[in-house]
Amino acid sequence: MTDAALVHVCRHGLVHNPENILYSRLPGFHLSETGRVMADQLGAHFADVPVTHLRTSPLERAQETMAPIAARHEDVPVVVDERLIEAASTMQGQVKGPGSLRLLKPANWRYFLSRDGWGEGFKPMADRTTAAIIDAGLAARPGGQAVLVSHQAPIWAARRLAEGKFLLNIPATRQCALASVTTFAVTTSGTVSFVGYEEVVTTA
Repeated sequence: MTDAALVHVCRHGLVHNPENILYSRLPGFHLSETGRVMADQLGAHFADVPVTHLRTSPLERAQETMAPIAARHEDVPVVVDERLIEAASTMQGQVKGPGSLRLLKPANWRYFLSRDGWGEGFKPMADRTTAAIIDAGLAARPGGQAVLVSHQAPIWAARRLAEGKFLLNIPATRQCALASVTTFAVTTSGTVSFVGYEEVVTTA
């Protein structure tokens, strides 16, 4: 589509989280050493792409993932966008345990039975993330390319919305690995379509 911009939305790299906390939007969670390697590989992946716009979630792990990308495009400022933030969670701060099984304790059952699940509604999350993608695409301009960094749930929600699929929030079904790239096309009229998905990390 000649009137479209490509918007590549990256998930952040691996986070240092030895206590296995559901950190959600909590501050102070940074990339691990492996996560920094992932971020560097994303930087290399986009090094030769003619990037015209950069945008990231405000959380540390996202900004640290963006840093190697931005370093290769020093003339492009980075926009910090709250709409790209992680999903809100009512269980934020709890210890997940192996396989997140500790979150299944009886005190949390009411969250799993709620229509919106355990936090932010999937539709509002899809809408806000898509709005950020549209703004990035319009800023990149037709034929341009934008690179964004966000989080698994918002990226997956935006993809489901773009594909016209049911907005079902089941984490195990999400195709959105760490440091992966989900690409959308944004037309000048603000129409968003899903283009493709790629996992670029070769060392974990």
